[in-house]
Amino acid sequence: MLTSNPLIRQPLLAGFAAGLTFALAGCSLPDNNESAARPAQPVASESDALYAEMAPQDMSRKSAPIAAEQVQRRALMPRAAIAPMPMADRITGYRDSDREQYQSVADNPVHAVAEQPVSTFSIDVDTGGYANVRRFLNSGRLPPKDAVRLEELVNYFPYAYPQPTGDTPFGVTTEVAASPWNANSRLLRIAIKASDMQVEALPPANLVFLVDVSGSMDRRDGLPLVQSTLKLLVDQLRPQDHVALVTYAGESQVVLASTSGKEKAKIRAAIDRLTASGSTAGESGIQLAYQQAQQGFIEKGINRILLATDGDFNVGISDFESLKQLAADKRKTGVSLTTLGFGTDNYNERLMEQLADAGDGNYAYIDNLREARKVLVDQLSSTLATVARDVKIQVEFNPAEVSEYRLLGYENRALKREDFSNDKVDAGDIGAGHTVTALYEIVPAGGKGWLEPLRYAQGTESSGKRAAGKPGELAWLRLRYKAPQAETSRLLERSIEAQSKVTPIAGASEDLRFAAAVAAFAQQLKGEQYTGTFALKDSAELARRAKGEDRFGLRAEFVQLVELAQSLQTPQNVQVRAD
Repeated sequence: MLTSNPLIRQPLLAGFAAGLTFALAGCSLPDNNESAARPAQPVASESDALYAEMAPQDMSRKSAPIAAEQVQRRALMPRAAIAPMPMADRITGYRDSDREQYQSVADNPVHAVAEQPVSTFSIDVDTGGYANVRRFLNSGRLPPKDAVRLEELVNYFPYAYPQPTGDTPFGVTTEVAASPWNANSRLLRIAIKASDMQVEALPPANLVFLVDVSGSMDRRDGLPLVQSTLKLLVDQLRPQDHVALVTYAGESQVVLASTSGKEKAKIRAAIDRLTASGSTAGESGIQLAYQQAQQGFIEKGINRILLATDGDFNVGISDFESLKQLAADKRKTGVSLTTLGFGTDNYNERLMEQLADAGDGNYAYIDNLREARKVLVDQLSSTLATVARDVKIQVEFNPAEVSEYRLLGYENRALKREDFSNDKVDAGDIGAGHTVTALYEIVPAGGKGWLEPLRYAQGTESSGKRAAGKPGELAWLRLRYKAPQAETSRLLERSIEAQSKVTPIAGASEDLRFAAAVAAFAQQLKGEQYTGTFALKDSAELARRAKGEDRFGLRAEFVQLVELAQSLQTPQNVQVRAD
């Protein structure tokens, strides 16, 4: 075992041993100049195994020259110069991690209710952030901070929220309990549950599979995983559904024209014939996919493109804003865009997440076939069928009951206050059966918060007394949404009642406790600014006690990931990530 080698446990000893090896080697060098000039031959060793473990298992053709140069350079290095890396550096020193692209967004700030009582944001049903974080942890690395989007971690899991009643496409419930990481604050949960729809009841679907077959997808977690993933969806197709297959590399082409779902063998054969090579003309592929979707457009049906790629566009339009605007323009045609992320090292997660947002679709990251089955089999109705569009949430906090608040996550979904009633402003969509969770951390009026009191406050903030408001009402909740085919939004409003007695976190529902554990974990991965002494082991224990039925084992897997992160989070690698 590598860990049994004392040189790994003792870096200083490793350096001493390396120097001693060079000294001994110098004593035994032959006098023959030809022999002395001959390069050392590479020897299979623990050090070589370490390099093999650190390197990507599958190299894209685009990076092959660089990889070959690196291999040649390593082969010419003297044997003793290849000292094993300390374990902490092996975890965090992955050379290609900075090639991945993530959107950098500052965490939501704390707001004083007396100054800014209204919070407005768009809902988000994307879950790709969680699967991507899982991929990092399972590979023995902590994820980059920008890869951690709290709402996508929380919304990855199913929750037992009440079904909607009446003619509203989703139900809304709220719950308040003590915060597990701050004795002075409370957690407010807003829970949304969309109406379920069986696959058999879905309207006819016009789907276009848009597949990246460029050289960067020529690896085990690239095109082969894409092919297996799409064939899972093919198995779910009905005769009334139709699928077209478009690919792009140096150029785009229609591999399979729109074909009925009853011809599954023909669709699978077309998928199996795909091979990867060349550059990446993603923009032309998207344009061709929308053309195919328009040709097969089904009125009042599901019209959707499923883009499978690592997002590494390098031919044609490749800048982020132009591609995002392209998706935003195309959504007006009635065709939505779902993005399925694949691959590592050069993965452009920022583009994948934002393309789906602009294209009125959802974003998922596929790190294994189990995740593919979750997205395209178990949750197929949620992935394909939209029950409400442009869903916005607005919360007005009552200064008589709340002094400070902060929204946990949804940083790149923030809206201006005036955007809430503006039907021209785009927002997130909810698929059939989706659950959406939003968490606020709030400080009761008169309680100790994060902000220093104002010296010149006109109200009673500096005195600690409650400001004017409506006692007994914690906040006023507003939601706006559009029916799938509508252009005018509808408004839902309700009050959130204040509690006469605080519910301890242990007395809260299983769903709130588990969501709180996930939210704590996300904050801990991003730097623990607000979680104080509440550690990863505390998050794991809170989640373990709130697993509930856990039909698919997702909550148990989460506990294991938290424990894995705990084993990786050492002072050394935390400092490396901070740098």
